[in-house]
Parts: sequence; structure tokens; C-alpha cells
Amino acid sequence: MIKCIAIDMDGTLVNSEQVVSKENAQAIKTAQKAGVEVVIATGRSYEEARYVLEEAGLHTYLICANGAELRNPQGEKQYSVGMTMESIREVENIFKKFQLYFEVYTSEGTYSNDYEKALSVLMDIYLSASLKDNYEKSLEAAKERFNSGRVKLIEEYEALFQDPNKDIYKLLAFSFDEEKLEQAKIELVKLDSIAVSASGKENIEINDENAQKGIAVTSFVQERHISLEETMAIGDNYNDVSMFQRVGRAVAMGNAPQEIKEFAHIVTGTNDEHGVAQAILNALETVKQ
Repeated sequence: MIKCIAIDMDGTLVNSEQVVSKENAQAIKTAQKAGVEVVIATGRSYEEARYVLEEAGLHTYLICANGAELRNPQGEKQYSVGMTMESIREVENIFKKFQLYFEVYTSEGTYSNDYEKALSVLMDIYLSASLKDNYEKSLEAAKERFNSGRVKLIEEYEALFQDPNKDIYKLLAFSFDEEKLEQAKIELVKLDSIAVSASGKENIEINDENAQKGIAVTSFVQERHISLEETMAIGDNYNDVSMFQRVGRAVAMGNAPQEIKEFAHIVTGTNDEHGVAQAILNALETVKQ
């Protein structure tokens, strides 16, 4: 019997228009009414995840930045796991060596040091995977990250790294040069005390080794006296694998890479086919039988 469902956001809960479909939202609410604990486990910051869930009328616990932070439905921080300064410096040097644009996720929000580069990268992602050929809508969505305050512009990241009041949760690098990303990844995996993952083929995500979705979900269910065998995880990419390896019911999205599907027990529909709703309703139906 499934008592907890952990759900990724990008490529999973949200569709190609970057919103939660009515079908997915309703399925989550149905699960909650049935007494199932639902937690969203995303690589996004709290602010970038919260506004999407609020638009869909969803109220859940939120595992943010790949497991670096847990927030309750009221938005109150329950715990956090930051990177060490030694790890930050090592990762920063590798990113700079390969000339990778990167953003910094902190306990006080997400930061970029290059507005034009941030817009360019996000537009490329939206146009290639999400908003397809709609240039104006892609540009509007990219600018909205800054205009809404979900991403803040800073001249130099050094000010963040030296701020004692900010924990550094994640460094997220982007590039459409696959060779460059692969070369950087080869060097990154040699470092101690970090977790290397990705939420898309065009990025690399770096967290502390203890800030992983699978670790966060394990802690979450244990505190609620729920076993991992009674837990279902739904995701589509490499930063979801740590969940898949632990839970009793791992569900890969139909749009997930084949390599990710191989870690799953079940493959559901794509994020444009309300695959999350399909997986949830199937799990609830199994309980009834």
C-alpha cells in the first residue's frame, strides 16, 4: 500500500507549458484526501517551485534544490544542507575552466551574474523542449524569472560565497555543448563530498553529498513512520535516480531518457499526457483491489 508519493517537477509534474495540468493537480488532491502524504521533490528553489504549485492550488511539503532544503506547506524551513566552501571553490574552478555559465542556489534565493546569458540559456531550453516555436512566450517566461524576483542578479558570486548569513545549496551549470559538459562532469565526479546530477541534458547540478532527493525522501518518510517500501517516487531525470533506488514503487515518465526508465519499476505517460495523474490513480486503484 502506497502511503507517500514523492514527485519531481520539471519534466514530470509540469507539462511543456511549464504548468501543472488540472488532471495532475486533481490526482494529487485525491491522493491527499485518501490519506497519502504527498511531497514535491524538485531541483528548483523554493520560490521557483512555490509559485507553480500555488497556481495549481496545491499545498504540500517541498524538498527543494535536490534535497538541500525541506519546507512545510506553510513555507517554513524544516532543515537545510549547504555545501562546504572547499567544495564550492573546487566546483567553481572546474566550471570556469570549461567556461560554463552557472547559477547559485542559496538559502536566500537563486542568483545569476549574467542577465543576458541567463535569458539566452532559458530561451534555448524553452524553445527546444517546452514552448517550442513561440519566441515571444519564451522570452517572456525567461524574463519573468528576474522580474518576479525568483532569480536575483548579482555582479560577482564572491559576495554570496563570503556572506555568513547565506548557505550555498547548489551550483547549476548550463551548456548546449555536450562535449564540454561531459568533460566537466569527468572532473567533477573525482571530487569528494559532492553529488553530481542533472535535471536535463543541458545542465549539471552540484550539491553537497548529503543533499540528494533520495536521502531527503528517506528522512521524510522515516519521520512519519512510513517505510520506503510504502513510498512511490515519480521522476524523469538523473537527479531522480537516488529516489528510484530507494523506494518500493519507482515510476519513470514516458519522456524520461531510456537510461532513467531502466531504474524504474513502472513507466507512465509523458508530462504532456498527465503521466503523474496516471501513476497516482493507478497506485490508488491497486490499494482498492
